[in-house]
Amino acid sequence: METIDQIYVDGAYVTPHGTELFDLHNPATGDMIGRVRLGDETDARAAIAAAKRAFPAFSQTSKADRIAMLRRMHDAVTARADALTEAVILEYGAPASRARWMAEYAASVLADAARTLEDYDFTRRIGSATVTMEPLGVVGIITPWNSNAGFICSKLAMVVASGSTCVIKPSEMSAMQTRIVLEALREAGLPAGAFNIVNGRGDTVGAEFSTHPDIAKVSFTGSTATGRAILKAASDTFKRVTLELGGKSPMLILDDADFAEAVPFALQAGYMNSGQACIAGTRILVPEARLAEFEAAIAAGVATIKSGDPRDPATAIGPMVSEKQWQRVQSYIRRGIEEGATLLAGGEGRPEGETGGWFVRPTIFTAVRNDMAIARDEIFGPVLSIIAYGSEEEAIAIANDTSYGLHAYVASADPARARKVAGRLVAGRVIINGAPMEPLAPFGGFKHSGIGRENGVFGLEAYLEPKAVMG
Repeated sequence: METIDQIYVDGAYVTPHGTELFDLHNPATGDMIGRVRLGDETDARAAIAAAKRAFPAFSQTSKADRIAMLRRMHDAVTARADALTEAVILEYGAPASRARWMAEYAASVLADAARTLEDYDFTRRIGSATVTMEPLGVVGIITPWNSNAGFICSKLAMVVASGSTCVIKPSEMSAMQTRIVLEALREAGLPAGAFNIVNGRGDTVGAEFSTHPDIAKVSFTGSTATGRAILKAASDTFKRVTLELGGKSPMLILDDADFAEAVPFALQAGYMNSGQACIAGTRILVPEARLAEFEAAIAAGVATIKSGDPRDPATAIGPMVSEKQWQRVQSYIRRGIEEGATLLAGGEGRPEGETGGWFVRPTIFTAVRNDMAIARDEIFGPVLSIIAYGSEEEAIAIANDTSYGLHAYVASADPARARKVAGRLVAGRVIINGAPMEPLAPFGGFKHSGIGRENGVFGLEAYLEPKAVMG
């Protein structure tokens, strides 16, 4: 059993002032596999003070220096891909192939940031003024358990690129992943205080980041409810915020779609990351005239998807991260039945043959109305809803009838038609026919899915303020 009992402040490992021990579990078995000692408000303040001391010098580093730092960070994280993959499987329960992708993503975002910085000009002329993009100061970073290592690296990468310094509160449920990432980042040789990591709870360490006057910006990825609380707390000191929050993304199947391609696309979009993804396409909009055909096709497709042991190469859906999350998903499956939706696949309980661990049966409801809870709420598990529509106009209206606006998906045999529909969807990103993600494109959402954008130039400028000088 692993014990993690140090945090990282001012370039050194230190024992936290906080004394609470948080248990870590293997979600595939439910067994306790470690403990992490959590920091408290005192530790958060010490980390903020270290980042504040480091900022004046770090903000004056050259673009070339920061590119070199990002490349060293990339190399160090890449070198630990095997260890990080193992930690993601053990601590989070991601299927092996997904865990490897997550480990590689944590490194690739650092290279992406270096590439963005290479092409970025911090100074430009606008009329008679010289406008300089300047770093904000100390940034508070708060990351989620469903992609902890990736978000630590992606957010820190843009902080470093901007010339700011930061304090990081990773998910306390992901302490093993954090330890490995921290080892890599420390090896990369950033100046003391440039980044600081404090394991802790959101209502202590996270709350301190949101209210402390020396924090210039908070970057948070997680639930909409927590994002709302951060936004309120940050307003007293006029902090800048980037909030990447929840989603209830539509998968719009147009009436000309080839189901041989659209069904695998819908299943992949809905069940990615075991359904624990803010961008998951959980509302599948299907033309009424082809509903029975689609139901038969997707029922056959989901029957081939294995939910179970994340180390089994055949597994596509791993366990939920915790017993609490498992119970939440089960409650929504029950609620869907109570609301009158028809269970097409899956249902309550564990998959056949699984007696332990927090496994969920891949579930699909049909005859779903868009006002049902399973179509409105972010379940964060492998539960999909099929909603029938009459016309294309109705489909677009249903797709946009949500408080969220993070992602959307369109399947069509006509790319031009798909792009036209995509242009009318209220979402930060739209994926057509399974197109690959563009890592440098902006990521973020409309409405309750958040504020601001991450990645590429948009992500870099989220950590900069323009200063205009005339004369």
